[in-house]
Amino acid sequence: MLPSSIHILDPTMNSVPNQSSCGNTGRFSLDPEFVARYAETKPPFGFNGLGEIVYRRTYSRLKVDGTREQWFETIERVVNGTFRRQQEWADRNMLGWDACDAQRKAQTMYDKIFTMRFLPPGRGLWTMGSPLTEERRLFAALNNCAFVSTSKMWDNIDGARPSKPFVFLMDAAMLGVGVGFDTRGAQAAHAQNILVGNPHSAHARTVTFTVPDSREGWVESTGLLIDSYLAYEHVNYEFDYSQVRAAGLPIKGFGGVTSGPEPLRELHQLIRHALDKHIGQPLSVTAIVDLMNLIGKCVVSGNVRRTAEIAFGDPHDPEYIDLKNYDVNPHRAAFGWTSNNSVFATVGMDYSDVSRRVQKNGEPGFQWMENARRYGRMGEENTRDTRIEGANPCNEQCLESYELCCLVETFPANHDSLDDYFETLESALLYAKTVTLLPTHWPETNRVMLRNRRIGTSVSGVAQFITRHGLNELRTWLDAAYARVQEIDSHISELFCVPKSVKTTSVKPSGTVSLLAGATPGMHYPESRFCIRRVRVSKNSDILPALEEAGYFIEDDVVDKSSMVVEIPVDHGEGVRGLRDVSMWEQLALAALLQKYWSDNQVSCTITFDPASEGPQLNNALDYYQYQLKGVSFLPRIDYGAYPQMPYEAIDEATYNKMARNIKSESQLHLVRDSEKKDAEAERFCSNDSCTI
Repeated sequence: MLPSSIHILDPTMNSVPNQSSCGNTGRFSLDPEFVARYAETKPPFGFNGLGEIVYRRTYSRLKVDGTREQWFETIERVVNGTFRRQQEWADRNMLGWDACDAQRKAQTMYDKIFTMRFLPPGRGLWTMGSPLTEERRLFAALNNCAFVSTSKMWDNIDGARPSKPFVFLMDAAMLGVGVGFDTRGAQAAHAQNILVGNPHSAHARTVTFTVPDSREGWVESTGLLIDSYLAYEHVNYEFDYSQVRAAGLPIKGFGGVTSGPEPLRELHQLIRHALDKHIGQPLSVTAIVDLMNLIGKCVVSGNVRRTAEIAFGDPHDPEYIDLKNYDVNPHRAAFGWTSNNSVFATVGMDYSDVSRRVQKNGEPGFQWMENARRYGRMGEENTRDTRIEGANPCNEQCLESYELCCLVETFPANHDSLDDYFETLESALLYAKTVTLLPTHWPETNRVMLRNRRIGTSVSGVAQFITRHGLNELRTWLDAAYARVQEIDSHISELFCVPKSVKTTSVKPSGTVSLLAGATPGMHYPESRFCIRRVRVSKNSDILPALEEAGYFIEDDVVDKSSMVVEIPVDHGEGVRGLRDVSMWEQLALAALLQKYWSDNQVSCTITFDPASEGPQLNNALDYYQYQLKGVSFLPRIDYGAYPQMPYEAIDEATYNKMARNIKSESQLHLVRDSEKKDAEAERFCSNDSCTI
């Protein structure tokens, strides 16, 4: 509950919950009568049904009765899980628990999510209140992102082995958490003359390790193998994979199916190949990134469709800069795609060489750690966050080593007034701050998170807001809302008896979450105002007949014979410009505005540029904006041509209108009970709008 100075009243309620609905004793649950009001209400999913299809495919979990959740049930699970975690915290610390006040706030949060004023991250929609948190207590899976530094991998702190950064990344990635990492461990190895050992030597003893059929087993086996080279244990590990389940079996909890042992077996072989080349030499920058990328590839092959990694290195190190030059490093072509590569830029550096590389393929990105350490919002000095060492894969959160962060997404354009938005921020922060109360299974992570309580309250639909209300109104809203966020964080922190969050606001790139709400992702403009968005739906899904009845065009998938492809016409909003009408310089200016008036963490901005007309200006752009941003990446606009069933296809207004007229406005899709037994596949990591749906 919040102090009375920011007391929340749910506009859908006419009175305080009666005492019987408060549940003063026992475990917290939303009042069933309240939830029942929403059961037959059509949710305001965005983009002509695209939002609902994405929800059904990505976040609608299997229930005990074998059917899939409806939207009102997903929110009930998430809100119940959130307030049960608060209740546990209050009980464990003997803080007292006001059940009626909690019921009021839970009902307000429920309504704000149902009406798409704000949404928990995809991680939260999938995990909060599920068996993963209620029974297995895997609270790390609620977080979007993480960072780990290799700089202290040789220091044996608290008995940690050199493999620790690598196994942390693997463990986190298998839980759906995107991870950034640096290459500083190579500099430390050279400085201290630490050499890679030889586990095949005559002095080494052979040990067989039977890999358990679990996430922990995969991670442990990988750590043992890496340490056999880096920890001088004189052990040559052989692995028995007989306990690992065969391919094609359903994975409980995370969705998808098992891969069998082959991806892990291949990972072990490739790790040996990478480290054998370094025996008797210091570990190199290439080896560190190779190991991290190989782990990412294994996770993709194992049970997650994609991974999210970002590597950070020295802009003046040719070895690092050439990692994605496959003429120089042909062996990396098979796995180098698993990470975006960025450099730790310094204000005032010469950008000419890296700018030429960016002009060709968009990499590397840039991270100015001195700006991130010195400022909250740009121009506002902040000395509380000087221990950060890197950032998450989408670069909206600077983090300490082993730190995680929970992001939450708000949609200013879905509000009628600034006061309405203020109320939404109360619920959004209450969700995010609750996640900071929950321990992970990594002690080093808990030590950082208990101190920092970092959250990332994000804004999406920025392009739509600017189109409707203008840039100055956006600046006014964000500046006022940031001040309100600080007040709310102070009150919630006092309630939970925890430190104020070291930082509170971000602009994330967004992914499928913004599609649910019909919002443009983060600060980014769409490729085109009108487009066709294509999504795959299983042929066994009960929603297919409803989609056909509603008038959507559906055809066989040319790639996956078990799926159908549904075409959804999308209008991003009257007056919303496509990216071709928004220059590189305007995008940079918008990112700088958001960094100044809203985000005290960072703004995730991928600046699209024309290689011919704007590419030569990259050096100048970096010179100017190094003083106004903490991080940035670039993407050359390249016409790849048309191919069958592209995820996005730009269309004109006439084509959009023709397709939209075929869709019945009174679709009953939200009433369909999907009995497909395959669980939805959760969105992984803090993805951007280019992710595959």
